[in-house]
Amino acid sequence: MKILLAEDTRDLNRAETAVLTMQGYAVDSAYDGEEALDLIEKNGYDAIILDIMMPKMDGMTVLKELRSRNIVTPVLMLTAKSEIDDRVEGLDSGADDYLTKPFAMKELIARVKAMTRRRTAYSTTELKCGDIVLNAESQELTSENTVRLSVRELELMQTLILNRDKELSTEYLIEHVWADEKDLPEDAESQKDIVWLYINYLKSKLAYINSRVDIMGERGGAFQIYLRAESS
Repeated sequence: MKILLAEDTRDLNRAETAVLTMQGYAVDSAYDGEEALDLIEKNGYDAIILDIMMPKMDGMTVLKELRSRNIVTPVLMLTAKSEIDDRVEGLDSGADDYLTKPFAMKELIARVKAMTRRRTAYSTTELKCGDIVLNAESQELTSENTVRLSVRELELMQTLILNRDKELSTEYLIEHVWADEKDLPEDAESQKDIVWLYINYLKSKLAYINSRVDIMGERGGAFQIYLRAESS
């Protein structure tokens, strides 16, 4: 799993990064709020750790900006403050958990593991994007018509919609959509073929339901969902 750690105290950032890396997480570090937001816009993360007191843009502002953009990645807030108002504001703004400094590294790891295991408050059985509605319970994709999706197609479509403002690499999709696939071929070219095959399944089904939503990208590259302009 990939984590963004936004902590402006460099020694603490290095220590937290080392501990998270030892637990098997891939960690990107940011030292201010603007850098954190820039990395989040460019990359897909499984969890985000935000220190509230950061230069350029504080963690609370970053959090509110993420949620306003429908970025639903779980967020753990770190703060040196213990006032109840700060905790309430963070949770009301869309944080998934809250950890007050100083804390034990074991507690940080426990919070991250719990946060990445559970569905966030922003998870939903129904997602909307452009003129489509994706229903996870019925596994149906609806626009002018309705079509049923396979489990893998559903997971792939969910991932694309939840990251609609980002280009997702083939490698990212393999790691997140096919993470539990024991029979996935070991060679990279065959894996690329499988991702491309399912992308084309979805493109065909989007066309079948007469949606203006489409998926751009080429085999082995990055993919992003987008809305085609209306024909004149």
